[in-house]
Amino acid sequence: MKVVKFGGTSLADGAHFQKVISIITADPTRQVVVVSAPGKRFAEDTKVTDLLIEYALTVIKHQNTAAIIQKIGQRYKDIGNFFDLPTRPIEKIIKKLQSLPFEYYPSNSYLMAAFKAHGERLNAMLLTSVLKHLGIAARFLDPFEAGIIVSDDPSNASVLPETYKNLAHLQFGSEKLIFPGFFGFTPNGQIATFSRGGSDITGAIVARGLNAQLYENFTDVNAIYAADPRIINHPHAIKKMTYREMRELSYAGFSVFHDEAIIPAIEGQVPINVKNTNHPDLPGTLIVPEKGFKPHSTITGVASSDHFAALYLHRYLLNKEVGFTLKLLQILYKYDVSYEHMPSGIDDLTIIFDKNQLNSETIHEMCHDIQNTLKPDQLNWIDDYAIIMVVGEGMRSKIGTIENILRPLAENEIGVHMINQGASRISIMLGTKQADAKKAVKQIYQQFFEPKAKINEGSTIYAD
Repeated sequence: MKVVKFGGTSLADGAHFQKVISIITADPTRQVVVVSAPGKRFAEDTKVTDLLIEYALTVIKHQNTAAIIQKIGQRYKDIGNFFDLPTRPIEKIIKKLQSLPFEYYPSNSYLMAAFKAHGERLNAMLLTSVLKHLGIAARFLDPFEAGIIVSDDPSNASVLPETYKNLAHLQFGSEKLIFPGFFGFTPNGQIATFSRGGSDITGAIVARGLNAQLYENFTDVNAIYAADPRIINHPHAIKKMTYREMRELSYAGFSVFHDEAIIPAIEGQVPINVKNTNHPDLPGTLIVPEKGFKPHSTITGVASSDHFAALYLHRYLLNKEVGFTLKLLQILYKYDVSYEHMPSGIDDLTIIFDKNQLNSETIHEMCHDIQNTLKPDQLNWIDDYAIIMVVGEGMRSKIGTIENILRPLAENEIGVHMINQGASRISIMLGTKQADAKKAVKQIYQQFFEPKAKINEGSTIYAD
């Protein structure tokens, strides 16, 4: 049995729904389907999730909701009309939309979470109705019925262990099971959503819970690429990669998966196949466990991200002072700030942060506390910071990889502020200025992939 997940672009309108249905029915083992809310139909369009956010804000501000309800409802009506769906399923969706303001919510945060979640919830209901209308046995499975229990955090929930026990006891026959992605229910019965990439998380949770043989994630790209196509023209497609390679690259900016989205699949050792809804016969990219994996190239991919900042501390004999790092971490804890990395030397260390969790006031107060408590000889906040991740299982057995990474950067006058290699030896992290990040990706990519591209010019290259 396979679990298949479809993103918002794949479900944007009736024509895309038809493609999804063709994919589902082409393989009888594709029994469990996880759906996102309808996405953009064209560049200037608005995602249904964004419309639901607007709806929630309208309710919070006690404004008239008729126009926004009509706008959201029309998206679902248009898809239903594409299939000549009877009016009753659409009326049910509209009534559900209209009733949202009158439900109980402990706070506006929970109200917002519930409104956003209904993009997926209503889309799953609609797909179930369309399948039944076409004579295909299907069953809508709400996360409440399925037992997807999550932590009490309305917009950043985590799945709780009892979810997997609940899914393991789920009874079903040969019908297609249609799950809405993106949300679960707290122990108190409130809707709470996962973070970015929420439907991917649901797909991985369901795949693990139902012990699926494969988790197929359909999106709008042919494969995962060795570099960002916005930086490298026609980059190599990755045929096969390991879970941890995917995690490392997602962390540094690969946008196909949020870096936390595949953890349930990893825990369940369920292989993941990323495929294109518009070209479902292409092999896509297979993400597999590390055991038994044999790399055929030194690196699998290179990615960059510029949403980082760094704090540099220098103090003589820093390495001799017991408790220095503990004091530093206590200050970070005080401001509810997590750090990403902490490379260090004998007299200095650098703390790298995700800027998304910081604001100017927090930075100022935190640095003030660090200066007064730790009394470093030098303290510098570096806002201009980017991270480059070079990842590959093949690096473990290859001598000279760091040299081959740094040489083209030096030749092109790209400064490297930090080098860090993880204990797994499958990734090397570099710190650069933001303006140099894309140039660094280009140089590293050319160093490891361009010679092959010249040999195979005109053909599609797979890095596996």
